[in-house]
Amino acid sequence: MFTSTLLSAVDAALGAVGVRPGDVSLREPLPGGTYNALLRIVLRDGRRWVVKIPPPVSLPGLGYERGLLHGEVTFYTAVGAVGGVPVPEVVRYETDPGAATGAFLIMSERPGTPWRASDGELTPEERAALRGELGRLVARSHTVTGPGFGYPGQPLGPLAGTWREAFTTMMERLLDDAGHYGARLPRSSHAIRALTAEVSEVLDEVTVPVAVHFDLWQGNVLLDGAAGARSVSGIIDGERMFWGDPLAEFASLALLGDIEDDTDFLAGYAAAGGRVVFGASARLRMALYRCYLYLIMLVEVVPRAAPDDGVDWTWRHVAPQLEAALVRLESAEGLKRGGRRH
Repeated sequence: MFTSTLLSAVDAALGAVGVRPGDVSLREPLPGGTYNALLRIVLRDGRRWVVKIPPPVSLPGLGYERGLLHGEVTFYTAVGAVGGVPVPEVVRYETDPGAATGAFLIMSERPGTPWRASDGELTPEERAALRGELGRLVARSHTVTGPGFGYPGQPLGPLAGTWREAFTTMMERLLDDAGHYGARLPRSSHAIRALTAEVSEVLDEVTVPVAVHFDLWQGNVLLDGAAGARSVSGIIDGERMFWGDPLAEFASLALLGDIEDDTDFLAGYAAAGGRVVFGASARLRMALYRCYLYLIMLVEVVPRAAPDDGVDWTWRHVAPQLEAALVRLESAEGLKRGGRRH
């Protein structure tokens, strides 16, 4: 259901590209957005757009979430420029919430439906082919490099010159948010902060800032086509992207699993030039990125006032994964003292 405030924001965004209310034949909300408001716009001339409106800056949120639209525009623009990756085309945007129109993003609508909606219909053979295709697309997106490390919108400060500096800032701000909101965690923020800092030297191995989507679960990958002949038709919701270690991408691609078990994806990734060797160092970095992702999932339910069943699900499924990642870090504490293991 539309509120008058949201309708006004959408009209202002459309007006910025010369579209009047009478030019619109369909305007409907899209499900799945947990932060921004998403609306499908179909124009009378047949163009199909998605309009994204961020929440008011006065609403509570996590530190890194300020300026998310900037990251999404950066991802689509930069990755779209290399070609071959099905991301939306940016039509128009305004990232300044203080602008006359407010902040907004208008982009082309990609065809298809989220992978999660049809995953149960896929045969093992089709799923394997699609995971391989996704691996090739992700490898292509990882050829895109940035001007520094961190979030493009710079919600936590300027881009950093090293990945260790950027990731440390990201983790510390998130743990500050956990304390501020009183989020339930399997260990104290202080203990997690100390443990992640103990092994952070391993992040110095990352020297090139790569475009990392960091939210590539099945809800943000679109599939299109007839049963048995589906293809990946869209990679969407790039708002949480950052410039960082391409290995971090695998945290959301596996989500509550282990990317090393996804041999079809890894084969596609390698076939398209993606390089990853799961030695001790890579697994330690992966544990750090899992910690960061799972912390986000556990903390964000508080400012978003998630329903009780959502909070319970997150605690039951995500907290054990965070604990497992922390145990992995503890088992590797000797890496710093005993030298690099490859």
